[in-house]
Amino acid sequence: MTGIATNSTTTPTAERPATGSALGFLPGRWISGWNAEDHDQWRTAGSAIARRNLRWSIFAEFLGFVVWQLWSIVVVALPAAGFHFTVSETFWLISIPSLVGATLRFPYTFMVPRFGGRNWTVVSALLLLVPALGLALCVSNPGTPFPVMLTVAALAGLGGGNFASSMANITSFYPQRQKGWALGLNAAGGNLGAAVAQFVVPIVITLGAGATLHLPLAGLIWVPLILIAAFGAWRRMDNLTSARADISASLAALRYPELWLMALLYIGTFGSFIGFSAVFPKLIADQFPAFTAFPVGGAMLSLAFVGALVGSLARPFGGRLADRFGGSAVTIAAFAVMALGALAVVLTLPLHSFWLFLGFFLLLFVASGAGNGATYRMIPTLFALRSGADGHSSSGDVATQRAAAAALGIVSAIGAYGGFLIPQALGLSKAATGGYAAGLGWFVVAYVVLCGITTAVLLRGRRRGARI
Repeated sequence: MTGIATNSTTTPTAERPATGSALGFLPGRWISGWNAEDHDQWRTAGSAIARRNLRWSIFAEFLGFVVWQLWSIVVVALPAAGFHFTVSETFWLISIPSLVGATLRFPYTFMVPRFGGRNWTVVSALLLLVPALGLALCVSNPGTPFPVMLTVAALAGLGGGNFASSMANITSFYPQRQKGWALGLNAAGGNLGAAVAQFVVPIVITLGAGATLHLPLAGLIWVPLILIAAFGAWRRMDNLTSARADISASLAALRYPELWLMALLYIGTFGSFIGFSAVFPKLIADQFPAFTAFPVGGAMLSLAFVGALVGSLARPFGGRLADRFGGSAVTIAAFAVMALGALAVVLTLPLHSFWLFLGFFLLLFVASGAGNGATYRMIPTLFALRSGADGHSSSGDVATQRAAAAALGIVSAIGAYGGFLIPQALGLSKAATGGYAAGLGWFVVAYVVLCGITTAVLLRGRRRGARI
C-alpha cells in the first residue's frame, strides 16, 4: 500500500503528526510508518491515536464477552419460559459457547494482520448480531427444538473469539513500555462483559413482566450497542500497514514444552474464571432456588454477576503482584486459595447456607482472577529462561522472543477451553450423583496438582537464579 497517496481527511487535525513524521494516512483509515517505539512519533501523534483505538477496542471486546456469556444467565430462565431440557442438555447450552469461542481464538488472532485492526473490529462486532438476534428468536418459542437452541448457543462463541483479535490489534499500537497497561485495560474491559450480562439480563427480562418473562430481550437489548460499536470502530479506529501475522513464530512456539505447561496452568486460572462465570447462575438456581433472584423495584436481580465482577477486577491486581513477587509465587498462592475455596464449598454445602456458598465461591473467583494476571506474567519469563539456558546466539534469542510473543495468544486460546470443561464436569456430577459436591471435589484435586506443578517451576527458576 505504499503507492497510495496520503489521505489527510481520515484523521482529525489534532492527531496528525508534526512535520517530518514518518506517519502516512492512507484511504480506508490505513496508517503507514507506524513505530510506537519512536518517542517523537509517539509524543506528537502516536499516543492519541493509540488511546482512541484502545477505547473502541475495549467497547467492542466488552460486547463480545457479553454475548459470549448470555446463555449462562438465559439458561436459568428457560424453565419458567416453558422450556424443558435434561441436565445434560442444559449444561451443553452453558458450555458450548466456550468451546466455540476458544476454538475461534486461533483464527481470530490472524485476522488483524490480514484485514486490518479497524476493519476486523467492524466485522467481528457486526457478527455479534447473529447470536444476539438468534437468541431472541429461538427463546420466543418454547417449541424450539434443542438442536436449534444448541446451534444458536454455539454462535455465541463468536464473542469469545473477539478477545484474541482485540489483543492482537492493541499490542501493535503500544510501545513495549506500555503494552502491559494497555493490554491489561483491554482484557479487564472485556472480562467485565460477563458480569454486566449476568447483572442486566435478569432485570430486563423481568421488568414489569408479571407472570410472563420477556426472554427475547436478553438478546435484543444488545443490538443497538453492537451497532454503535461497529459504527464507532468504522469511524474512529485505524488499520496499521505494519501489523504482521507471525505464523512461523506460532508454529515454532508449539514445539516449546513451556507453551504446553503454561496452557495447562492457564486452563486452571482463566479457564476456572470463565467456566465458573458461565455455570454460577445455574449452581445458585439449583442449590438455593429461593436466592436465584431478588426483587428490585419491578424487576428481579441475580447475585450471580458478583462472581464474574470480582474475578475481572482481581486480574490486574494479580499482574501487579506478579511484577513484585514473581508470577509463579502468585500463581501458587492462587491455586492454593482456589483449592481451599472449592473444598470449603463442598464441606459447607450440607449446611444449606447461601451466604457461605456465595462467600467461598467469591473467594474462588478472586483467586482465579488474580491467577489470570499472574500466570500470564510467567510466559515471557519462562521463554527468556529457556533462551539463556540453552545458550542461544543473539539470533536465537530473537527467535525465542518471537515464540514467546506468539505463545501469549496460543495460551489464551487453550485456556478458554476451561470454560467448556468446568460446566461439563459439573453437569456430569449433577447427572451422576444428583449434586455438585463430587464435581467440586475433582476441582480441589486438580488445583492441588496444578499448585504442585507451579511449585516445581518456581524451584527450577530459583536453581537457575531466575525469578519466574
